[in-house]
Amino acid sequence: MRRLAETASGSPSSWHSLQQFINGSTWSWDAPRRALAAWVEQRASVRAWTIPQITLSKRGDRLVGVHQRFDSQTGRTVNCQAVTTLFLSCPGANFPVDWHLHLPEEWVKDDQLRQEARIPTTATSEPSWQLALDLIKRSVRRAGRPNVPIVADLSEAGELGAAISTLESLKAGFVIAVNPRLRVAADEVPRMHRSGHFSQHGAALSASRCLELYRRRYVYTATMMGDNGDFRQTQILSALIRLPASPRHVYRLFAEPGDDVPEQSPIWLTNLTERRLEELLELVVMHASSKVTVNCMNERLQYLGFSGRSYPGWHHHTTLVSAAYAYSRLAHPALPARAAASQIA
Repeated sequence: MRRLAETASGSPSSWHSLQQFINGSTWSWDAPRRALAAWVEQRASVRAWTIPQITLSKRGDRLVGVHQRFDSQTGRTVNCQAVTTLFLSCPGANFPVDWHLHLPEEWVKDDQLRQEARIPTTATSEPSWQLALDLIKRSVRRAGRPNVPIVADLSEAGELGAAISTLESLKAGFVIAVNPRLRVAADEVPRMHRSGHFSQHGAALSASRCLELYRRRYVYTATMMGDNGDFRQTQILSALIRLPASPRHVYRLFAEPGDDVPEQSPIWLTNLTERRLEELLELVVMHASSKVTVNCMNERLQYLGFSGRSYPGWHHHTTLVSAAYAYSRLAHPALPARAAASQIA
């Protein structure tokens, strides 16, 4: 922060003023985030709202919200902050416009920790999937119903039926990652007889098992454009299913498999049943690329290195770096992200 302040002012106390502006001041971050989202919408061809779950490795135990958790990507237990972010995504770019910080139980039940971190009484300990829904509802209150699909990771949702009801009440198209063990009901699930032939009967089974049964007969080959501009072919497993909690609605399960569909493979559920599978897979790719954007902001641009203990300070910081990142990509479209970011600093 001292180096950042020195680029804007020669005053030896300017860094302290900047620190107070971020950590100690009381300004609300809601209005700036709403303005940022509107600014991005005017300048980018937004194709989706993407909401990934992010784990930011941290050192120490006094940073706001820091805790120990198992990271499925690395297979290790890490000291981290768990973050849920809403991006306005378009091909080749993702712009963070709203953030949630997961607060473990120990952070909301310990009065001393709450006081030291200035955690408001309205902040509670909620699972990441619930924070994703809160971000969606908050953005709808700010900007109205989205006219683009919502792509989110709800694979840890304890009440997926309630989550889907929330999304459908917003009249939004959605593509959501679900738990492979999710129970689904398929009107026509291919089953193998002892003779080696398939027959079709209604069944209730897990999402992963449903796609495994469809593998031999209902594999779709999609042609996608890669990051380098070349086309590639990929296989997609897909099945029209119903959920026991809402049997009147038809959804589509789909996955891009490897050699099989193991329990840990990402499986997606959508109400956009009329969309081509290529379009659905493009939305999934945008969701994956939003995680790459966070890694870029955290590691290459070093935007997410906030080391303060203040809950408002964390939200102030993420608001400012979101604006800085959007400015670096949209106000200087001809410059690489690194060069534009250096101009901001």
